[in-house]
Amino acid sequence: MVIFTGSAQHAAVNSGQFDYGGWMPNMATSLQLPPPTKKGEATEETMLKTLPDVNITVQGMAIFWLLSQQSSDFVPLGQYPEDHFSEETPRQMIKNFQKELEALSAAIKERNKYLNVPYAYMDPENIENSVAI
Repeated sequence: MVIFTGSAQHAAVNSGQFDYGGWMPNMATSLQLPPPTKKGEATEETMLKTLPDVNITVQGMAIFWLLSQQSSDFVPLGQYPEDHFSEETPRQMIKNFQKELEALSAAIKERNKYLNVPYAYMDPENIENSVAI
């Protein structure tokens, strides 16, 4: 659970922030008026008055962009640059984990070949080994 939360779950909620939130109406960082409470009462004018101004929008988009960037010291899930184990059992467990990740990555790549908009955020090759901000 710790490995999943610090790697895959973080990637699931973090990696696509700019792809989705880069278009401000999807994720407005603030609202200037309360949202409508009943269907049919919103007009184009009230929507435009509700959305944030340009400065707030640019700041929000910059944050989404920054949080969506891969870190300069990115280490993919299952890769361990430092060798901490000398015993055979943990080394074999790591190899097994890496094989499972390779199979999952191949399956995701195969599925994405047929999608108009590929979903690669959960490909183990694109998931950080841990939370890195």
